[in-house]
Amino acid sequence: MLYYLFQYLDKTYDFPGAGVFHYISFRAAFALILSLIISLAFGKKIIEFIRKKQIGETIRELGLAGQTQKTGTPTMGGLIILAAIIIPTLLFAKILNVYIVLMLISTIWLGGIGFLDDYIKVFKKNKEGLQGKFKIVGQVGIGLIVGCVFYFHPDVVIKERISSTSKDIATISNGTDTKISTPKYAEQPVKNLKTTIPFLKNNELDYGKFISWACDDCNKYGWLIFIPMVIFVVTAVSNGANITDGIDGLAAGSSAIIGVVLGILAYVSGNIIFSDYLNIMYIPNSGELVVFMAAFVGACIGFLWYNSYPAQVFMGDTGSLAIGGIIAVFAIAIRKELLIPILCGVFVIESLTVILQVVYFKYQRKRRGLAYAQQHRLFKMAPLHHHYQKKGFHEAKIVVRLLIVGIALAVLTFVTLKLR
Repeated sequence: MLYYLFQYLDKTYDFPGAGVFHYISFRAAFALILSLIISLAFGKKIIEFIRKKQIGETIRELGLAGQTQKTGTPTMGGLIILAAIIIPTLLFAKILNVYIVLMLISTIWLGGIGFLDDYIKVFKKNKEGLQGKFKIVGQVGIGLIVGCVFYFHPDVVIKERISSTSKDIATISNGTDTKISTPKYAEQPVKNLKTTIPFLKNNELDYGKFISWACDDCNKYGWLIFIPMVIFVVTAVSNGANITDGIDGLAAGSSAIIGVVLGILAYVSGNIIFSDYLNIMYIPNSGELVVFMAAFVGACIGFLWYNSYPAQVFMGDTGSLAIGGIIAVFAIAIRKELLIPILCGVFVIESLTVILQVVYFKYQRKRRGLAYAQQHRLFKMAPLHHHYQKKGFHEAKIVVRLLIVGIALAVLTFVTLKLR
């Protein structure tokens, strides 16, 4: 909202300094600062309020060191994250931008699902929370909305690359001529279903190609592939973040690292010079997402102040489902969803250990009986962080090492832009 106010002041009254709000970098910096202030300054008050209402986490007895001491720790701390994301975004972003609108809807939608789950656990004293099928329905619902908006909305476009050339001649200050390379894109943006695919030289994949073989004009039905893909990514990443949120600071720390990478990718994707240099898609108006992601990173870092070991508050599903969904929708918006298996590698590993544990257990139970399956599990406990807790590692050490893995994967994600 401040963007539109200062734009009015700049155009109408030539207000000194108002023009600085045109710069994404300026607004992103202030969104980050405000997000940190909200999560740090008001986070403590929210935690005290939650504690007074006795909104504490009931910890299952898992036989893990230090686990029982966490019983009664305030939960629903995801409300801190949501407030620290939504308020700065509303103040500093162009809230009429289709990408910003969709990110806000996704945040509130998935945060609401998580809040309902936490409410049932805490106030209704039902440890199971919201039934899994209702969570899936909610995740599929927002995935369907996101997919349809990205496909049908007229403002969700890219500019096709024609060529890059060095034949343009420019006269510099000393009077000599020099060749400069300028990006060449089509004059008019177009709608298509292209996305970035890592490690390949021609690093763009069109979802429409998957069904183009069926008929000459079938490429236009690519949404039949794209929308289910969006639903899958949103559901998988939000559940992955939810599974990762089982140890102090891991989900918030991993999400902050992922957020920094996505923010940089959004900035270069929305800048015609940088996108040409990196040979990635130029997506008009996507640069505005940097403001949202700055608030997201600030919220995660600020929440870590209270969530690092020993945690003073848990984010609960209110936070974990929201941050996972935010990462998924953001990656889809900048057409980098196929980088998620690399960038969100910690989420992927955590989820895979759960899946493998269940599959292996069922296989052994069917083949050799229940007693054998219980004694010969693939992991001591799933997800992976509990496996290492069972092996005697302190949870702070586990978190730090997984965050180091997350940083390495973040660097690898950047490398994929040039490693083809």
